[in-house]
Amino acid sequence: MREMSVTEQRYKAVLAVIGDGRTVSEVATDWGVSRRTMHRWLLRYEGDGLEGLNNRSHRPAQSPHQMPAAVEAMVLEMRRSRPYWGARRIAFELARKRVEAAPSESAVYRCLVRAAVIDPISRQRRRETWKRWERGAPMELWQFDLVHGFLLADGTSAKALTGVDDHSRYCVSARLMARERTQSVCDGFSSALNTYGLPAQVLTDNGKVFTGRFAQPPVEVLFDRICRENGVDHILTQPRSPTTTGKIERFHKTLRVEFDTRQVFKTLKTAQEALNEWVSYYNTQRPHQGLFDATPESRFHAGDDQPRHRLTPRPERNGEQWVSRRVASNGLVSVGYQQV
Repeated sequence: MREMSVTEQRYKAVLAVIGDGRTVSEVATDWGVSRRTMHRWLLRYEGDGLEGLNNRSHRPAQSPHQMPAAVEAMVLEMRRSRPYWGARRIAFELARKRVEAAPSESAVYRCLVRAAVIDPISRQRRRETWKRWERGAPMELWQFDLVHGFLLADGTSAKALTGVDDHSRYCVSARLMARERTQSVCDGFSSALNTYGLPAQVLTDNGKVFTGRFAQPPVEVLFDRICRENGVDHILTQPRSPTTTGKIERFHKTLRVEFDTRQVFKTLKTAQEALNEWVSYYNTQRPHQGLFDATPESRFHAGDDQPRHRLTPRPERNGEQWVSRRVASNGLVSVGYQQV
């Protein structure tokens, strides 16, 4: 025996009321529905006949919270031009541009999922086993490191000495160099000290351009000496502790993606000019999510009423402090276990 469709079952229930004269309560009980549902079937049959008993979509006729098509197009264009922007950044930029009916972060996220631009992700966050720390004011601590991979047209690649202020994430140094040499690193470090003043502490890894404390025998390299002569406490990271310099590592990740270190520059000079332009944007315009979308500049200069000490000028060297070293065939000179 053929099973009745949903429409046929509803029609039979309606006929029991209007044809057989039974009460709504009786028929509702027989069919296992509420009296309200039974009355709704009767009204729909009265208005639309048998078609009124078909299943209807529960989708609302209007969606007042649906993103306007023009705004959705702006969201997708922003994501296309800057694939590294997430829902939060796009929502922030739309609000900053004062777009009418600017969507929320969750609305932008749903838009990107609908367009298959991103995959839906679990909203449950992993439980972190480490705690995030941050200095309480600018100029308390700078983090320094070297990052490689700046491609040049002659087939070589350059490195950059980078430094960020721990409290504000302000980039105090981004100086390119053809080779990782002590003098080049210290020139960049000294330039940052002359420009912004002396921080209380500097944090680096144990690279030989930063320290000679672990050399055999231990020596004081130029970076250490600059810190000592200017009263800057030089802190070294523990081995295999990448989260200690987490802010400079995060800066490197942003640099690689947004500045795009894969591009090839004609010369070291043009690369430095492009890097300077991006650093200026990073410091003054780019909202930083770790700072609740404030810019690094707004935090770094918040304490400008406090005097900042500058780099101590190095005295002129006399002949008693000179040393003689033979220049190797590759043009390098070793002084104090350091190549210059």
